[in-house]
Amino acid sequence: MTIKSVNNLDKTVLVIAGSDPSGGAGIQADLKTLTSFGVYGMTAITALTEQNTRGVSGIFEIPIDFVVKQINCCLSDIGANVIKIGMMHNSELINGVYEALQNNGIIGNKKIKIVLDPVMVAKGGQRLLKEEAVNSLKNFIKKTNPILTPNIPEAEVLTEMKIKNLSDMKTAGKKIITSGASFVILKGGHMNSQIMSDLLIGEEVLDQIETVKIETKNTHGTGCTMASALAAGLAKSLEIKKAFQKAHYYVNQAIRSSPSFGNGQGPINHSFNIKSFVD
Repeated sequence: MTIKSVNNLDKTVLVIAGSDPSGGAGIQADLKTLTSFGVYGMTAITALTEQNTRGVSGIFEIPIDFVVKQINCCLSDIGANVIKIGMMHNSELINGVYEALQNNGIIGNKKIKIVLDPVMVAKGGQRLLKEEAVNSLKNFIKKTNPILTPNIPEAEVLTEMKIKNLSDMKTAGKKIITSGASFVILKGGHMNSQIMSDLLIGEEVLDQIETVKIETKNTHGTGCTMASALAAGLAKSLEIKKAFQKAHYYVNQAIRSSPSFGNGQGPINHSFNIKSFVD
């Protein structure tokens, strides 16, 4: 039997984020997404969560020195084309991740982009970023100049303004740029509208994708997935606008083909574009 590989697996992404044992979000969603894009994924796990589609009921924080060791062992051996960061739950961890990236030559390296999904609150409403750590996260953004992928509630925290419409989204995105982000992908899924807009913002609005709202409860992990899909595109040397468009399409199709698992906010289908080996 001859198996032909569709993708040359020559690009790598290091994901620094929390774990979701139910598989819909966090590290698990990140790895599924990267695999779907033909990119090699590595992980530095920041926290173990007790969660499923009904919400997060517990968080076990990984000791910071061990998170740093995970980062070091990946970057000192395999290396990474892109760093994708998700859940960083407290100030000490945020500072530890910054120092680890700095010590490994990532900070200031224009060849290695950082994609930061500023995870603050889970779908069920549970806080994943301690309130006292918000300023530390803002400082991290200022020092690392990442590509930021907030949803509207997260953007409201970062900008200290209410976002009620598309005009507010554009204003908030530009405000985040002035705070240090290199680009912002502001997701409009929380808007009370049948037409949702996702924006790519740099010094100006670079792209706007409008989609009709999909009536479904199966959106668990969409934020993690969007950020990892973007990271995969960037790792493959796509320019930011093309990477944004491909990531948006991937998430949209994954939602449309979601498997309806669980009794709450169900996961999306990260494998919709993968042919089954069994078939």
